[in-house]
Amino acid sequence: MALTILIVEDEENQRHYVASYLNSRGYEVIGVGTLREAREHIQKETADVVLLDVQLPDGYGPVLLEETAYLNVRPPIIVITAYGHIEMAVDAMKNGAHDFIPKPIVFPQLDKSLQRAEEIVKMRRELAHYRNQQRQEDDMIWGKTAAMERVYDLAHRAATSSLSVLITGETGTGKELLARAIYKMGPRANKMFTDIPFPNIQPTVFESELFGHEPGGFTSADKRKPGLFEVADGGIIFLDEIATTTVDIQAKLLRVLEERSFRRVGGTNLIRVDVQFIAASNRDLQTMIREGLFREDLYYRLKVLDLHLPPLRERREDIPDLVGLFIRKGNMRMAKNISDVTPRAMEALVNFGWKGNIRELRNYIETAMVLCDDASIDLPHLPIEVVDHYKKMKAKRKDAEER
Repeated sequence: MALTILIVEDEENQRHYVASYLNSRGYEVIGVGTLREAREHIQKETADVVLLDVQLPDGYGPVLLEETAYLNVRPPIIVITAYGHIEMAVDAMKNGAHDFIPKPIVFPQLDKSLQRAEEIVKMRRELAHYRNQQRQEDDMIWGKTAAMERVYDLAHRAATSSLSVLITGETGTGKELLARAIYKMGPRANKMFTDIPFPNIQPTVFESELFGHEPGGFTSADKRKPGLFEVADGGIIFLDEIATTTVDIQAKLLRVLEERSFRRVGGTNLIRVDVQFIAASNRDLQTMIREGLFREDLYYRLKVLDLHLPPLRERREDIPDLVGLFIRKGNMRMAKNISDVTPRAMEALVNFGWKGNIRELRNYIETAMVLCDDASIDLPHLPIEVVDHYKKMKAKRKDAEER
């Protein structure tokens, strides 16, 4: 796809002169003469690269660099001026200019600058394509039922904010996968995703693990150690199975959530962090609140956005898509070429109980793929529990039909 270049130049003859040259080089060209028009095109994302004059009728051209600094994807901006000097070039580059070219324009120099800009645009397009593929894969993971569409809508809202998120659902429904999807979709994707598995952290070292410690903070602390919260600054902290924490630890977590700051064990300096919290639980936290096992104030601090993942047995129509996804992934990992599932095998999978939810389904498909030497997974390739359930189901149907 050819690049579209926006020329922001108030001198019409100069604008047409440069546009004609760029057209001859295969570029699409948009020509405008004011800052206002340039802003409109940038907001509409109609241009891949901008050639920006400095002196314009309605303002100083390089102000556009400051105005577009907030954009997630700002087009490379090449500043072109007859009034150029070294200070202006330095300021323009500091504000994010891709390049600085003086008038009169030397086309070979412009070509080199555009080639570098084209590499940036191409890389961005490839990254966008990759992210779109990932998004499509995520859509497959979560499914097409109304309940999952709502979950995905809320996940997108969570990704574009820094609000705290509480993900609930049975074991194996994909709580961590959803948390990572939120991370990938949001502006923190280039920062850390820090998974804190509470059941695996010993209570005696909990504070040190989360908040870090100073030398002498406790008996064996011989040097400073940053905690997980400090390392995660700028990113996302995933509080996995938060229901397993003690009320005392919950109080410390609440303080961090409210103040976004903490002190290392044995330290006096307040450390501030910018993190988004995503918590997950497979237990009913409201019941735990009534039993005095979970703090109500922490619950509502976490539950700014509430995402509930329904069990797989409540969205059986998603199972065929999930099976297809796991087979494609398994083919790549196992160097297999399985392309299908027989109707009876799919019927067995769709009607199984799935107490272990998506995790159990994935494990069973991987097992079936190991046993399958054909192009299609059939009933004999499935675990005995699935096959037995299917046979009992078919026998009950037959009995009912004969009565």
